Amino acid sequence: MSLTLRIVVLAGISAAAIIGTLFVDAIPQDPAYHNFADQRAVLGIANFGDVVSSAGFLLAGFVGMIAVLKGRSGGLFDYPSDAVPYVVFFIGVIAVGVGSAWYHESPTNARLFWDRLPMTAGFMGLTAALIADRIDRRVGITIVLPVLVVLGITSLFYWEYSEQMGRGDLRFYALVQFLPILLMPFICRLFPKARYTGKGGLVAVVLWYAVAKVLEHFDDLVFELTNHIVSGHSLKHLAAAMACFMVLRMLRRQV
Repeated sequence: MSLTLRIVVLAGISAAAIIGTLFVDAIPQDPAYHNFADQRAVLGIANFGDVVSSAGFLLAGFVGMIAVLKGRSGGLFDYPSDAVPYVVFFIGVIAVGVGSAWYHESPTNARLFWDRLPMTAGFMGLTAALIADRIDRRVGITIVLPVLVVLGITSLFYWEYSEQMGRGDLRFYALVQFLPILLMPFICRLFPKARYTGKGGLVAVVLWYAVAKVLEHFDDLVFELTNHIVSGHSLKHLAAAMACFMVLRMLRRQV
């Protein structure tokens, strides 16, 4: 299959997902989302479990950022510019740690915006890294990365605007979050040659992220099953942080 045809396939899948999103009814933010299972205060910190578990993102982000910056001249990357998407990714992870802790201390839509905003940078950074590695290095870093980051941020500002208009709509944030996961197997299949984004590493990232989403969904059940020791959402933070560590592990295994 020619390069042009392979890109057309990916563009077609993306276009279909975007068009399909337009035909889906608006998705408002459920007010019940803010009612997390573990609302205990410890040491004067409200919702202690969910706040403190957000530190997992800070740890993963700082460890990843240090490794990537050192790796620019230490053999982790073939070219220093190859590190750029990963820098964006780990900056996003660090910011998620801060935003998540701030949101969970007093959960509201206004604070949730600052929890989700850096997530989009993380998603887009990793997606651009995959495209740069497997399809086109220059285009992925200089064009795709900034475009995706802007689109991701725009999806959150659109959600905030729609909430202010009284018709909250999370459709495009959902698209930003799940379209990269949908495209990942197609990119790997159509563009198998990789320097940094090995299939095993990507599978580990996706599996840990899937575990995080399951734990998030069963927040109350996990809290009950652990006899109120820890909630599903707190464990979700740790599982998602592990997904971020898997990105660094993926990079190191390619050296």
